[in-house]
Amino acid sequence: MNRQQPQTESWDQPVSVTELILVQQGAVVSRTLLKGPGGTVTAFAFDAGEGLSEHTTPYEALVQGLEGDADISIAGQPHRIGPGQLLKLPAGRPHAVKAITPFKMLLMMIRTNEAS
Repeated sequence: MNRQQPQTESWDQPVSVTELILVQQGAVVSRTLLKGPGGTVTAFAFDAGEGLSEHTTPYEALVQGLEGDADISIAGQPHRIGPGQLLKLPAGRPHAVKAITPFKMLLMMIRTNEAS
């Protein structure tokens, strides 16, 4: 089950990113923090055992682990990611997410077809 929390357009004070989204039992929750023509920044919270099935996007993305641990596969190769770690998701390569523990992450998607 995927539930979206309301979007906040801006903050005038510093905010803890881990408090912007809550883990919900048996769910994957997403919250768009920024959205523009150049890309998006989305916070995700996964209950343990929940995930996103394998999919492909035409854009590069960067995942930053915030809390907990997850396995993120890229073209079938698993990568364990935890708090403070970054993982690049190349454009056009299938990837999937599976939370090992309750897990929070930021997904920063760059809307360009140019790979770096």
